[in-house]
Amino acid sequence: MSANPRIVFAGTPEFAVATLDALLESGATIEHVLTQPDRPAGRGRRLEPSAVKTAARSAGAVVHQPVTLRDDGILGALGEPPDLLVVVAYGLLLPSWMLDWPAQGAINVHASLLPRWRGAAPIQHAILAGDTKTGVSIMRMEAGLDTGPVFAQRATTITAFETAGTLHDRLAAMGAALLSESLAGILTGELVSEAQDDDAATYAAKIVKADGELDWRASSVDLERRIRAFHPWPVCVGRLSDERVLRIHSAVAADDTATAAPGTILAADHKGIDVATGRGVLRLIEIQPPGAKAMPVAAYLNAHSMTGVSFVR
Repeated sequence: MSANPRIVFAGTPEFAVATLDALLESGATIEHVLTQPDRPAGRGRRLEPSAVKTAARSAGAVVHQPVTLRDDGILGALGEPPDLLVVVAYGLLLPSWMLDWPAQGAINVHASLLPRWRGAAPIQHAILAGDTKTGVSIMRMEAGLDTGPVFAQRATTITAFETAGTLHDRLAAMGAALLSESLAGILTGELVSEAQDDDAATYAAKIVKADGELDWRASSVDLERRIRAFHPWPVCVGRLSDERVLRIHSAVAADDTATAAPGTILAADHKGIDVATGRGVLRLIEIQPPGAKAMPVAAYLNAHSMTGVSFVR
């Protein structure tokens, strides 16, 4: 490997920034960065740059934001083929001409232990499924969705109260560290990749805002996982029979058996709001009413009654 390998980086969200920073610290030359176009955000819907764009510009890299990669017109702006293309949560499907463009192809830092949870939302789906471990994979990219052979993996335990947010941060750091350790071997060919077992593959579909709507007919265990998996986005929502809407930031599945209809509020006090589910009881711990910040249930109950209402859907 040359002392300063030439790398083009492609990534968009905060998860990718740790790897970009690690590559810069390693001495790699990153002249060009690909990232998604600016998107409207916040109440004012102003265009906001991606986390990767902000980090790349701070590092002096040239940023490109193509809307599509359907043709190879972008290559003229990127110059000579680099040694390697490194992709982390970019968000656009890379066509074969781009995968073949770098001297040594393209690699991806993926937030799962492939072949489990190929796709857009591996962190959330690992929590939703009740997985007890996950990790990161360094994979050679090919035409299929996260199907390429794997160079290296590192595993970690998913703790009992892990949210997508906390797991995201841990995996971002792990992915950056693993790539730093693997990069030289990938570039010299000393690190050999191994094919994935396609028969063991699972798919992590993209998360949309509507996924946060809670269906109280599910079990308390599944609802608790859903609340953790969708925090900090989109944050799960519970709707009350009097049309109040509460965002639910944390909850705990209780062992209690409930015979009441799903959504029935069984108790509401300083310990939390106990809700009957399709199987078991879910205790809401931290909630957020419209226009307010997230708060402990006790604080909400100081000003709001739960008498005579239930959760619906």
